[in-house]
Amino acid sequence: MADNNQQRQQYSPFAEGHRPPRRGYLTRAAEELGLAALYHCPRDVKLLCLQRFVRLFAYGGSTLVLVAYLEALGISKTRIGLFMTLTLAGDVCISFLLTLFADGIGRKAILALGAALMAGSGVVFALFEDYWVLLAAAVFGVISPSGNEIGPFRAIEESIVAHLTTSASRGDVYAWYSLIGTAGTAFGMVTTGWVIHALQGGQWVLVDAYRAVFVGYAVLGVVKLLFTLMLSGKVESEKKQAQGQQQTGERAPLLSGGNGDNNGGASEDDQVKHRRSGWRTLLPEISRESRLVMVNLCILFALDSFASGLAPLSWVAYFFRSRYNLEEGKLGSVFFVTSIISAASMLLASALAKRFGNVNTMVFTHLPSAIFLALIPIPNEVHWSLLFLVLRACTQSMDVAPRSAFLAAIVLPAERTAIMGLVNVVKTSAQSLGPTLTGLLADRGLFWVAFVCAGSLKGCYDLGLLAVFKGHEREKAERERLEAERRAADEEGH
Repeated sequence: MADNNQQRQQYSPFAEGHRPPRRGYLTRAAEELGLAALYHCPRDVKLLCLQRFVRLFAYGGSTLVLVAYLEALGISKTRIGLFMTLTLAGDVCISFLLTLFADGIGRKAILALGAALMAGSGVVFALFEDYWVLLAAAVFGVISPSGNEIGPFRAIEESIVAHLTTSASRGDVYAWYSLIGTAGTAFGMVTTGWVIHALQGGQWVLVDAYRAVFVGYAVLGVVKLLFTLMLSGKVESEKKQAQGQQQTGERAPLLSGGNGDNNGGASEDDQVKHRRSGWRTLLPEISRESRLVMVNLCILFALDSFASGLAPLSWVAYFFRSRYNLEEGKLGSVFFVTSIISAASMLLASALAKRFGNVNTMVFTHLPSAIFLALIPIPNEVHWSLLFLVLRACTQSMDVAPRSAFLAAIVLPAERTAIMGLVNVVKTSAQSLGPTLTGLLADRGLFWVAFVCAGSLKGCYDLGLLAVFKGHEREKAERERLEAERRAADEEGH
């Protein structure tokens, strides 16, 4: 018997003929929900998730009161819509420049600059009433009309996450990154709603209560700045890290394509190709294959974003406030519930993407939400409208993590920050056209048209995405399978 025990100990539990140890239910649940991937990811990724929670908390709070605050200052709905459009349009320029040069200047530096500008915009909104001064603060300081991501933050952060995680865990990490941001929006809205309710109960003037919200926005910008300063140098691009090593006198390895499989050196043609001077060394290079993918993505995402611009969260909140006379405390609670539902659904999306692919998950979860969005203004009773709002929330955000993972997978690592930034710029540009149209419709008593058009266009986006990229995902999966088989054959040969 002792000999048998010794023989068992000589073999690994994963060796041929031996079953691996059974995993417990909690372990399997943690892996299925992506908690294991989040727990084992680098410290910098966890800090980025904390930053996103703080940022979206601030966005959620400001979005809940933005339209009501501008209206309290005596600004018409048409001019409020124009304000949102110009905010998003100005943000396009800022985001494009910052993300274009982020890898060259430094990702950490760009994130820190954005956090400082965010804090400054909160101060301006709290102290000034002039339309154009507030517009300038909204553009340069990143005030979100939709409660969603605008500015350069997300593109840079998603590029860092892709850089610091493996392809196997990336989808799970993106799911939690998105979930944490959505949860931030939820807590920001409910907190702001009941803070305003309490301030009004304390005899505060409503405009002053709104200003207090933007003071909190500035404080959260400072908190985000502190989290940014805690990031390590690993968040920088490989090119930037190599430059840093050279500046400190260290011997930097020669990188080629980010994979290091060309025997440690670059060819002479590559060196000539990459020999650029001045500010052009900060610009990324985009391959021909990625350009075609980028164009298709930009067209489809522009359609979806234009639809989102017709019904941004700030206008949806104003719709319920004006049509059904819901005050800020109740509104904050309603959108807290819908945001939490959206956040929880992201975990299910990660599990679905592992089984059915990113494209299928994106399309067949996003399409129902588009239908429910179009139905929100149809009833004349608040409970039915709220029901459609909640049903929309059930699948509204399930496409976010698969979309990020899909985008990170189909472009080269060296191109991620630039392409993700460009895609976000295109999305923001298209989204900027919507709020003005919604403002015009609201002034003419046709608010419901914006919801119906938004839902219909989002449905077209889903079907177009399925038609264009379904085959592309299959081809990429086949290439990855063949590459894995080739590597396995090489290892057996050695």
